[in-house]
Amino acid sequence: MSIFSLIKQRYSVRKYEDRPVEAAKLQQLLEAGRVAPSAHNNQPSRLLVVQEQAGLEKLRKGANVHGAPLAIIVAGDHDTAWVRPYDKKKSVDIDASIVTDHIILAATELGLGTLWVCYFDPVIIRQEFNIPDHLEPINIIGIGYAAGEAKSPDRHDEARKPLTEIVSWESY
Repeated sequence: MSIFSLIKQRYSVRKYEDRPVEAAKLQQLLEAGRVAPSAHNNQPSRLLVVQEQAGLEKLRKGANVHGAPLAIIVAGDHDTAWVRPYDKKKSVDIDASIVTDHIILAATELGLGTLWVCYFDPVIIRQEFNIPDHLEPINIIGIGYAAGEAKSPDRHDEARKPLTEIVSWESY
């Protein structure tokens, strides 16, 4: 499958089948995250895999992954993230989001559905999973086999703004 087909095929899954993600597929997802680029190659992202029932119950206290049988909490290490010297912007959230996107696209290619969750209570997630202070939970990915009909890859023709509204050339 071409990357453009894959990108258009991916959608936010909010209903999952009740079956686990195979260990071999999980390993491929983790490898996809591991090889993601990061600013200055500092690799500040950390992955917390949640797949046991007790962990998923803890996760539900602070986030909704819509019944996904697997979740990955993508955290960023503020102590190792690159800092842009001009304005002191840390790359931690950008790097974690690149890892997240790599995992999501790999999951799509493996026939898995995903949900990128940013709407969660970081205080609860930090407490429930004993996340140290230097790590920030940035994204949560719900992963599993989608239940129901897949969304059409053509939905972007209607659901997304046209390029003329989002692209400027040479200057704003």
